[in-house]
Amino acid sequence: MDVLRLTLRQLQIFVAVAQTGSTTAASAAIALSQSATSGAVNELERLLSLQLFDRTGKRLLLNDNGRALLPRAQALLQGAHEVERMAHDASAQLQSLRIGASSTLGNHVLPALLAEFLGTTPATATHWQSSVAIGNTEDICARVADFSLDIGLVEGHCHHPSLAVRPWLHDELVLVTAPHGAHALDPHQPVSLAQLRTAVWLLRESGSGTRETGDLAILPLLHSYRRVIELGSSEAIKQAAAAGLGVACLSRWVVRDFLRQGLLQELLTPLPPIQRQCFCVLQQSKEITPALARLLAHLGCETPFPAKNPGSA
Repeated sequence: MDVLRLTLRQLQIFVAVAQTGSTTAASAAIALSQSATSGAVNELERLLSLQLFDRTGKRLLLNDNGRALLPRAQALLQGAHEVERMAHDASAQLQSLRIGASSTLGNHVLPALLAEFLGTTPATATHWQSSVAIGNTEDICARVADFSLDIGLVEGHCHHPSLAVRPWLHDELVLVTAPHGAHALDPHQPVSLAQLRTAVWLLRESGSGTRETGDLAILPLLHSYRRVIELGSSEAIKQAAAAGLGVACLSRWVVRDFLRQGLLQELLTPLPPIQRQCFCVLQQSKEITPALARLLAHLGCETPFPAKNPGSA
């Protein structure tokens, strides 16, 4: 059997330096002296016979070798943390999940699903410590890819090569505006492309699944948005549209309450229906723990994910 020369501590130091960009900042994060941190990085590079960083002054920037090593090091460290948790609490693996969701799903779909999921858990699972992170699709996919999250539920397409992506729910986007005010349009008459071209558009930021889907459906006909206000969440856009600031393209999940209350009106437009696919995403090297398998089963997307994804280490 080959003798392993690398240690988890060396990989932990490497990851800390990669994330902070200097041995000084990394040493503070991992409670180690700067000289010991620097020495550990040098020793790791010597053992691997690879330079992992480009050095510019006091900054250490990952080079191609370092970028290739980083996700592997993070996966090994995550496995070590799971072993330690299991050593102290045999049920911890069953009770700890890190779920990521893009904003529409996280705010309007996931809470009810989690309530159902936790309601099916055994009475013996008394110390749930799961967490939910909400961000745009790009952010959630990046965090699943680097093992910061166990699973991602997203509304946009995920292009990261290390992720396994499976279809999940379907959603519909609708164009809405306030029923009254300077930017109000007649909900009973079809809105022309000319009216849409001159409208003020309330849009999510780039990287959002809602923005990506809306752009793909709308821009081929409008060519561009002439007047735009970007807001960082669908909830903010919904409130802005209800206040009469302009036209919004949002998930029906997001606006159904305001449509029902008459605070927003759905527009009749020459655009075709805007449908989108939502997805479950996992790191291809992710171990499917019992808790994760149970969640996937509850979501209805466990079948396409094997117990160990192809291409995993």
